[in-house]
Amino acid sequence: MKKFRVYRIYKDDSGISGRIEASTLDELSPGEVVIKAAYSSVNYKDALAATGAGKIISNFPLIGGVDVSGIVESSEDGRFKTGDQVLVTGYDLGVAHDGGYAEFVRVPAEWVIPLPDTLSPREAMIIGTAGFTAALCVYRMEQNGQSPDQGPILVSGASGGVGNMAIDMLSSKDYQVTALTGKLDESDYLYQLGASEILDRTKLEFSDRPLEKALWAGAVDNVGGDILAWLTRTVKPWGNITSVGLAGGAQLKTTVMPFILRGVSLLGITSAGCPTVLRHKIWARIASDLRPKHFDKMAVKEIALEDLDTVFNAMLKGQTRGRTIVRL
Repeated sequence: MKKFRVYRIYKDDSGISGRIEASTLDELSPGEVVIKAAYSSVNYKDALAATGAGKIISNFPLIGGVDVSGIVESSEDGRFKTGDQVLVTGYDLGVAHDGGYAEFVRVPAEWVIPLPDTLSPREAMIIGTAGFTAALCVYRMEQNGQSPDQGPILVSGASGGVGNMAIDMLSSKDYQVTALTGKLDESDYLYQLGASEILDRTKLEFSDRPLEKALWAGAVDNVGGDILAWLTRTVKPWGNITSVGLAGGAQLKTTVMPFILRGVSLLGITSAGCPTVLRHKIWARIASDLRPKHFDKMAVKEIALEDLDTVFNAMLKGQTRGRTIVRL
């Protein structure tokens, strides 16, 4: 049986780590669709999973990668045929099911999304889970009444993948976007993506007051911890906060005051657990009105499987920006 390269993650007495090795189709997790992979991507979740910095993977060994795009190699499901261009993001991919860091990927047919005509396999992975998450944020905020005329939207973790995509998508929908970042040397880049203001994260002053001056009509928070707590205190009445990440901590120390006195809504975002029907709807939006407008300006690093460990370590140290895609 034909062998191909994969990045498989192991757990042993020394910890969690990954390595490149040869595999065959019969060694992969089960599924009705086999994809000849073109690209995958690197998300913060991938870095946590592959290094053991976060408890992400539920069974070892496992091929990493929560995203993949490519061409159908074979299908036991009538919805897909050999040669179809497709993508997969989320579900249990790279968490409990062999993921996208492989030259061939096998998945359940229910997970497979036909690649929209307006996107190439490479563009789909520049978007990947990060862009899907950002689009889900915009969708949920709009569903809860958010509109551009209410005022500025703050995006925390602005230099990361979700942050970049959120700035691009929100600005293209005529929202005024304030980018919160600790990397002021990235300011020109964030302005190019559509930010209208840059806020220095290191200059924020946190208080113990249950409410502070209302500044933002809403927020996309990639950080969690103190930043998310501060946002609950500073978002305007009837504003929406989408909670995406936990790079700044998983604890949330706040009060009920923003919710019962200002009507602020805290909207949880889970890209992996997004229902299938909604997933298709979001990708349709990404292919149309939420399609990133700044692919040409977006920081995109393209790597091979051999470079994954280096990128994981840099990402966990906050030393990356934009999107990193994996050429397969």
